Amino acid sequence: MFRLTTRARRRRRACVLGVVTVAAVASLPGGAALAAPSQAGCESRTNNTYDKLLECVRVEGVREHQAALQRIADENDGNRFSGFSGYDASVDYVVEKLRAAGYDPEVQAFDYLAFEVAGPSTLQQTAPNPTTYVEGVDFGAITQTDPGDVTAAVTPVDLQLGLGNTSTSGCEAADYAGFPAGNIALLQRGTCTFELKAENAAAAGAVGIVIFNQGNTAAEDRNNIPAVTLTANNTSGIPVLGTTYALGVTLAGTPGLQMRVFANTLRQILPTYNVLAEKTGANDENVVMAGAHLDSVLAGPGINDNGSGSAAILETAIQMAKVKPTNTVRFAWWGAEESGLVGSTNYVNGLSQAEKDRIALYLNFDMIGSPNYIQMVYDSDESGFEAPVPVPPGSIAIEDLFESFYTLSNEPYDDAEFSGRSDYQAFINNGIPAGGLFTGAEVPKTAEQQAIWGGTVGAQYDPCYHLACDTFANNNLHALTINADAVAFAVLTYAYSTETVNGVPGTKVPGNFTIPAPAGPEGTVGSGGGAAAHEPHDGS
Repeated sequence: MFRLTTRARRRRRACVLGVVTVAAVASLPGGAALAAPSQAGCESRTNNTYDKLLECVRVEGVREHQAALQRIADENDGNRFSGFSGYDASVDYVVEKLRAAGYDPEVQAFDYLAFEVAGPSTLQQTAPNPTTYVEGVDFGAITQTDPGDVTAAVTPVDLQLGLGNTSTSGCEAADYAGFPAGNIALLQRGTCTFELKAENAAAAGAVGIVIFNQGNTAAEDRNNIPAVTLTANNTSGIPVLGTTYALGVTLAGTPGLQMRVFANTLRQILPTYNVLAEKTGANDENVVMAGAHLDSVLAGPGINDNGSGSAAILETAIQMAKVKPTNTVRFAWWGAEESGLVGSTNYVNGLSQAEKDRIALYLNFDMIGSPNYIQMVYDSDESGFEAPVPVPPGSIAIEDLFESFYTLSNEPYDDAEFSGRSDYQAFINNGIPAGGLFTGAEVPKTAEQQAIWGGTVGAQYDPCYHLACDTFANNNLHALTINADAVAFAVLTYAYSTETVNGVPGTKVPGNFTIPAPAGPEGTVGSGGGAAAHEPHDGS
């Protein structure tokens, strides 16, 4: 039931982790109740009002798609990594469902540079005091690292240790002044992308890199082995391993340090795909896009990351199949996101300027069912975070709409950094307004957040982030239920009018429905505490 309450009342509400029961009736904003139609009934009718569409976009449908993605992973070495058989089968599933609903989906092929783990990597201190470090405890291969096995002296580069540090280690060519060519560079996380750090090091003559976490806060995500990527655009050509902050501090203080760096990976070009499907609107020059990445990491099936977003937009597309929108609505399932936003970037870069100009806005849904969730909206108005990227005009209106939906749903929410670190990056780089939802990755939940959203203090929002345990069980059904409705609500709103975003007049969504003003975020995040989207694309 949608009803507006005060934030104080919302703060007292306990959000319980685990399975939720979906009611057999749908409560409407006017207070009436309708028996929920059968799934067959939903797919045969025109769900062109908020009431109809939200009755039919159900968590059972979303879970059905997630179950299919889990089966696909189980049958394909436990993953759905882009370019591998599990991803290809995921594409086939989405295409089959779209065709059954009456769409004519486009499968857009592209090739990308991928780096596959070939076996265990090695990090050894060869002098002084020879030591072999433990993979997964002390260090790990940075995703998308080039293969390589080197032993050499180690030179620290512009390190800044201690709490509150603002490390820019390796971000500028000047950091490598006097760097001895043929050495291994010891770098620290902070400020710029890992890709830039690696390329600067290689240009200075480094033969390998050890990069340790920043340690600027006590949070696990700034101290553990950094779960990051160099992206598929990495051109450094040298092996890169990541370590904990504690090990980095130890290495930084070791005179005469020599190490062996062995990244056991394979470099290969893989073919893969995006899937696109659209409903042509009366105004085909004004296109509303909603997207989610379909691929998983190599380590696991990726049923929250990002089977949650992929399944939610698939169910929304199915239930909107008979809607005749004012604006053209285009759904997208992206490939190779986990390898550096490759699919979405390839898509946007392949558009002509006239085609880009037709896109009114882009909505991104990446991890919307995290088991220890908090509800977050991309913070385009920068009330919680200073955005590290330009925010296209119109994006604030998208944030407001999602916040209004949470307000309607009696759901507390907070800000997620508008960082460009998911598939909306290529869109905002081209001035296209964007927004989206996120329920958290590897950042630990605070006591304040637990009091609002429930869950476990100190545990990651998603304890299985980028791990084999990101399975069908790794979703919070309350968060998934609410956010699947939020996806449908936003897509339907903009299917009829994007006037608040880009000034293009549309029409009102049928029905007597009033959208309230946002109640306001809870204010439990900020200053880098809630990165909006994947940490692997986090350069800071």
